[in-house]
Amino acid sequence: QVQLAESGGGLVQAGGSLRLSCAASGRTFSSYAMGWFRQAPGKDREFVAAISWGAYSTRYADSVKDRFTISRDNAENTVYLQMNSLKPEDTAVYYCAQADSVVVTANLNNYAYWGQGTQVTVSS
Repeated sequence: QVQLAESGGGLVQAGGSLRLSCAASGRTFSSYAMGWFRQAPGKDREFVAAISWGAYSTRYADSVKDRFTISRDNAENTVYLQMNSLKPEDTAVYYCAQADSVVVTANLNNYAYWGQGTQVTVSS
């Protein structure tokens, strides 16, 4: 059984930074692409960033490009999301997800496993 556990969320002022972590267990972490998604109140869950199995390829939503960085440590079975220059509109629950392939994808339907989420709140 795959388990994903996010951590690192919290309250931060606009312009600040946070680093989210997602620890994975249950199957060979390095064999699958990983992604981060977020969901704000009253809105659909949306793609934030994704990284291929070997970190050779990454993809970002336009809204976070040049501010957020996704990375992974396959030895530690962990994926990270470094968030800089945070804005109030970044406020959401952030979810880590594991894809069913090695390929980077922004389509949430291609992700088989999800964490419980971590709240990120950015105050103005």
